[in-house]
Amino acid sequence: MARARQKKSKADKSGEAARGERKIAENRKARHRYEIQEKLECGIMLMGSEVKSLRDGKLSLEEAYVRLREGELWLVGADIPEYKQATIWNHDPKRPRKLLVHADQLRKLAARMQEKGLTIIPMRVYFNARGIVKVMIGVGRGKKLHDKRSSMKERDVKRQIDRAMRRG
Repeated sequence: MARARQKKSKADKSGEAARGERKIAENRKARHRYEIQEKLECGIMLMGSEVKSLRDGKLSLEEAYVRLREGELWLVGADIPEYKQATIWNHDPKRPRKLLVHADQLRKLAARMQEKGLTIIPMRVYFNARGIVKVMIGVGRGKKLHDKRSSMKERDVKRQIDRAMRRG
């Protein structure tokens, strides 16, 4: 018996679909503004109306950042709009939300934060294979203007090499 060939979509080629993840939002400017040194996946405490709103794909990480307060990580500035059908049980769209990490990971993160110039940035928010909301955070150092230019130049050179390889 011959197997039928299936066309692979762009999403199938990425690791995202293979892992069963569904992206909600991505902070695309984070890679441009920061040099990411380390990534960490963590959970997030949400209300029911927030999860419903996220299932509709409504989330803005534009002004979001992560703070370490009283031995806990908090996602501040993320905007999850109100869920229309929740009526009086709705949530505050801009409220700080607690991030869930293991104690040893938190200790390592706190030690890294003592270094000058490092910050914690939310990179993306997604549903994992089990349907649980996860936040990928990155520890990074802010790029200077010349760093941004050099990384853009490297990207352009890599793109040109890839094009030449495909043609030739």
